[in-house]
Amino acid sequence: MLKPAGAPRSEQSAGVAFGIAAYGLWGVLPLYLALVAAAGPVEILAHRIVWSLLVCAALVTLMRQWRPLLLLLRTPRAMAWLTAASLLIAANWLTFAYAVLNGRALESALGYYINPLLSIALGVLVLGERLSRLQWVAIAIATAAVLVMSIGYGAVPWISLVLATTFALYGYAKNRVGKRTTAVTSLTIETTILFGPALACLFVLADRGSATALALGPGHFWLLAGLGIITATPLLFFGAAASRLPLSVVGSLQYIAPTAQFVIALLVFGEPMPLERWIGFALVWVAIVILSVDLFRRRPRTASARNDKRRSGTAA
Repeated sequence: MLKPAGAPRSEQSAGVAFGIAAYGLWGVLPLYLALVAAAGPVEILAHRIVWSLLVCAALVTLMRQWRPLLLLLRTPRAMAWLTAASLLIAANWLTFAYAVLNGRALESALGYYINPLLSIALGVLVLGERLSRLQWVAIAIATAAVLVMSIGYGAVPWISLVLATTFALYGYAKNRVGKRTTAVTSLTIETTILFGPALACLFVLADRGSATALALGPGHFWLLAGLGIITATPLLFFGAAASRLPLSVVGSLQYIAPTAQFVIALLVFGEPMPLERWIGFALVWVAIVILSVDLFRRRPRTASARNDKRRSGTAA
């Protein structure tokens, strides 16, 4: 069963719909970035930060989350982790924009395919978690995929590795904050931390005459402003999905985004797909299937253990 015990079927269906919407929007983001390609990766990043902060501030007001946000601001440990998270997500956004605007969207898709496997490896190295045999096999196959592409291209696919690493570490940093934050309050603080440098960057670009926001017409300006909405909206959908579905189901939906990016890069952007790239992606897909099989194979046992505890009166 996909839904937690006692959850209405309508809640399960809504959760799946929200999850598909979230990862679907993240998947078509390359198409949106292509519309503002004239701005370049750095200006796009700066606008994404500035407008995301404005959108998030409005959402925090509408959702009445100023109190938990202010509590986070007064918690030094949480702020330290959110500062680290803000730097990691800025690096991730900049690398992603660079990849899309420089004909390397396939490498970005590969990075987000690898990300879950890297997150598992991070759990072993940092948190001391133990892996199942299938998880070890999946990580080994994904490593082989990177090696195949590196040998085929004569260079390490650094865009894929940077995207996977920064997002995995970003997830770890957010995890360390704990349950004191929501997607909206977290992104509000992260963009607040980045707001000063982003605004300074826009002023420098304007002073040098290389800013495009006011130079290419109102359509271009509002597309840049729309980066705030396109950033915050999938986060809200993701939060709605995560509150309605088991984590394993949410995790299985995450492959929608890199799959959409893969299709867009291949069919819309027309990026080359030589044999070594096909082999590399095929190996990653095999690793993902193995990981998914392992995940769903272990779910019934977890659910059964929970039911046994309920029947014996033991708290889960």
